[in-house]
Amino acid sequence: MCGRYAVTIDPALLAAQIDAVDEVSVVSPAPRSPQQLPTIPNYNVAPTDPVLTVVARHHEPGDTPTRRIRAMRWGLVPNWAKARADGRPESKGAPLINARAETLTTAATFRAAAQSKRCLVPMDGWYEWRKHDGTKTAFYMHADDGVRLFAAGLWSVWKPAGQQGLNAAPLLSCTIVTTDAVGPLQDIHDRMPLLLGPDSWDRWLDPDRDLDQSLLRAPDSTAGIETRHVSALVNSVANNGPELLVPDDGSAAVGEQITLL
Repeated sequence: MCGRYAVTIDPALLAAQIDAVDEVSVVSPAPRSPQQLPTIPNYNVAPTDPVLTVVARHHEPGDTPTRRIRAMRWGLVPNWAKARADGRPESKGAPLINARAETLTTAATFRAAAQSKRCLVPMDGWYEWRKHDGTKTAFYMHADDGVRLFAAGLWSVWKPAGQQGLNAAPLLSCTIVTTDAVGPLQDIHDRMPLLLGPDSWDRWLDPDRDLDQSLLRAPDSTAGIETRHVSALVNSVANNGPELLVPDDGSAAVGEQITLL
C-alpha cells in the first residue's frame, strides 16, 4: 500500500514544470482538513489530508484537455456516497487511499473513475514500514536522482444529493493506485505506488481516452529508486519536517542506504 508520503513543491512551480494550469492557491499554515488547501511543504502526508493532484480537463466542450493542478482530499469518496446530517460524506471503514491496479476496472468503487477521472499524485517519495518480529521499521523510497515522482491515481467529485447539496461546495477526493512491489522493495512491503513517467502522463490523464490497460502493469524493476531507513518520527502524523527524511543509521541491519537496481 501507500499510506504516507512527502511532497515539497509549490503548486505554481509544479505547474510551470509540467506545463499545467495552477488551480491551487496555497495557504500556509493550513489545518489538516479536507476543506482546506494543502500545506506545502508536507513531509508526512497522511490519509484525509488535502493533497496536490494533476488532472486533464476541458476548458470548453470539444477543446483539447489541459493539465491542471488541483487540491483534493486523499481518500476517495465515491459520487454515490450518502451524506450525513451535517452534509459531509458518510464514512464507513478506513479512507479509500489506495486502489489496486489489478481490480481497477472491476471494483464497483473505482471502475467509473478509472474510465474518465484519472489523475497523477506528485510526491518527492513515499514511506513504507517493514514488519519483523513484532516491530515496524520505517523506510523512505525516492528517485535516486532527486526528480519528482508521479503516482497514478483516480479522483471523484462528491456533493450531497437533493436539496442538501444545492449550495454545498463539491468535495474533490483522490486515491493512489498501487501494484505489486518488485525487486528489493518486496523485502519491505508487498505493494508500491504505480509510478508513471512523463511519456505516460497524457495517456493516463486524457479523459476522452479509454484506460490503457498496459499502464497498469507492475514495473519490470526498481531501477532509479533509492531506499533509506528513516527514524520512527514518521510514525506520528504530528511530526512533519525535513528531519523525517534523514537516514537513520541506528541499525546496521537495515540502516544502510541502498540503491535499487
